[in-house]
Amino acid sequence: MADPSSYRPSPGQIPDSPGVYRFRDEHRRVIYVGKAKSLRQRLSSYFQDLAGLHPRTATMVTTAASVEWTVVGTEVEALQLEYTWIKEFDPRFNVKYRDDKSYPFLAVTMNEEFPRVQVMRGAKRKGVRYFGPYGHAWAIRETVDLLLRVFPVRTCSAGVFKRSAQIGRPCLLGYIDKCAAPCVGRISAEDHRDLAEEFCDFMAGRTGTHLRRLEARMREASEEMEYERAARLRDDIGALTRAMEKQAVVLADATDADLIALAEDELEAAVQIFHVRGGRVRGQRGWVTDKVEPLGSADLVEHALQQLYGEEKGEAVPKEVLVPALPEPVEPVAEWLAERRGSRVSLRVPRRGDKRALMETVGRNAQQALALHKTKRASDLTTRSRALEEIAEALELDSAPLRIECFDVSHLQGDDVVASMVVFEDGLARKSEYRRFQIKSFAGQDDVRAMHEVVSRRFRRYLAERRETGEWAVPEDDEGEAREPGEAGPRTPEGRPKRFAYPPQLVVVDGGQPQVAAARRALDELGIDDVAVCGLAKRLEEVWLPGDDDPVVLPRSSEGLYLLQRVRDEAHRFAIRYQRGKRSKALRTGPLDAVPGLGETRRQALVKHFGSVRKLRAATVEQMCEVPGIGRRTAELVAAALAESTRPAPAVNTTTGEIIDDDER
Repeated sequence: MADPSSYRPSPGQIPDSPGVYRFRDEHRRVIYVGKAKSLRQRLSSYFQDLAGLHPRTATMVTTAASVEWTVVGTEVEALQLEYTWIKEFDPRFNVKYRDDKSYPFLAVTMNEEFPRVQVMRGAKRKGVRYFGPYGHAWAIRETVDLLLRVFPVRTCSAGVFKRSAQIGRPCLLGYIDKCAAPCVGRISAEDHRDLAEEFCDFMAGRTGTHLRRLEARMREASEEMEYERAARLRDDIGALTRAMEKQAVVLADATDADLIALAEDELEAAVQIFHVRGGRVRGQRGWVTDKVEPLGSADLVEHALQQLYGEEKGEAVPKEVLVPALPEPVEPVAEWLAERRGSRVSLRVPRRGDKRALMETVGRNAQQALALHKTKRASDLTTRSRALEEIAEALELDSAPLRIECFDVSHLQGDDVVASMVVFEDGLARKSEYRRFQIKSFAGQDDVRAMHEVVSRRFRRYLAERRETGEWAVPEDDEGEAREPGEAGPRTPEGRPKRFAYPPQLVVVDGGQPQVAAARRALDELGIDDVAVCGLAKRLEEVWLPGDDDPVVLPRSSEGLYLLQRVRDEAHRFAIRYQRGKRSKALRTGPLDAVPGLGETRRQALVKHFGSVRKLRAATVEQMCEVPGIGRRTAELVAAALAESTRPAPAVNTTTGEIIDDDER
């Protein structure tokens, strides 16, 4: 725990101008990013008596070992830079809104030659139009089913689309006129894209134009006595009307707005957002966050706006954003939103009328979301803090283990030995830091040797990174093979090389005394003496410490034991998943393993090219040679190996042990 006065800059060094600041810990990891209208005033507020700071702010400044800042020209630039750095460094002490559920979106893949309508969850992808979020996936499918009558856009997967194109016949939706069947050339790529654009326009709220156009075409068909076409258009209008009726009308028809409401207490805050397009509620979502410092409603609103619109541009940012409190100052945020949209955005607090009533409804949803979140044991901040304190007390640690790493070894009767490493920070899983290892130095059921190897490899990489100055060291890849510094390796979504994390305060191993001793020996051999080690044995859930003859027994109702169990079970799950994946991959390509000189990359290329080993077995040598990297000699060896694998096993005389010839059977 650092003393803030040890790295406090003198007041004369800090400029009295807008800027963005970063707190770093002793490992140079960014742990907090903030912006300020006056850097001097804001940073001075952190270096006061610890007793006067918010508890989590006090924890942050004592965890930090240095502070640095960047001066910018305007507050809008400070807002943009703050958001960029938060996305890049993912600081642990910054406000992080966590979705209280995984919301499905209606997505149109405009980045494909033939756009596809589908349900999507998770991170948004570039070039895809999103609508929602919706409360349930079935609500999306009901809406799409109604709209496909009027906008028969492709909904099939890539595999179905490719197969229909190969056989020259559309799928069922093509036969019942709910797909324009671009797979068989019924519609050109340009016309199909226009159809997808019309679908997106309707979903974006521009419904009146389409309805009026269909009504005009229906009247025209009726006047020309084409009654079948008029009836068809009438049914299309009915389908669009039913789709619109499924979305509640809450505001005037021309209203495009997002309503944001808060519910908070001293430690946490819940945010709810209603997306209103064309006067109808088109989507709803919610977030929950821990308060890192004494944030008011205005600060929480500002962070919510960054989270909501940081990756959005154009019409995804509505004309109007209604909030419970305006950020201070409001002008930079409003200007930032206008830049995202490309036109003016009204950011205001509703005072009366329908919008005020709807805001109260959104607020009630936020209150319910916060109450529900409080009941979730694993996500409760107080419970997590108590669990970490109990672990520190039971293991006699100097401070609570804010970062815990757990290792587990998995194999199938000594084959395909693998290991996993999972990471928990502040009592929560940090899946981006998970690692998996392939144990290659030996094979067998020696879990102790495997544990020693994997712990050694993990911390050797940590020591190698410490020796690297000014460069990102590359971690072990997914197969557990160490890469040399400077060699191309795994990268984050932002394009930065992944680091092999930071040292934990506590290493947990799945096992008892032998596994704990192996892990401790691995750390001692590397000269690492500031990382605690313990093991959790499955049979009696006992906690073992290095060198102790008796285990530490935590009460069954202990939050600390519950956290250790979750960490251990997560490591076990991650290891089993990796081991099963390797086993199933080996089963899929089993006959190819015996081909000399054919490595994993070319084996996978063959299977991927033909679709399966069965189809590969039916291929000719000439067809195999069409696969990049496969020469004629290799293709002949593959064909021979596959033919050998289909040959029936020879019959054996059980009395003499001799092989029976075919003529003798």
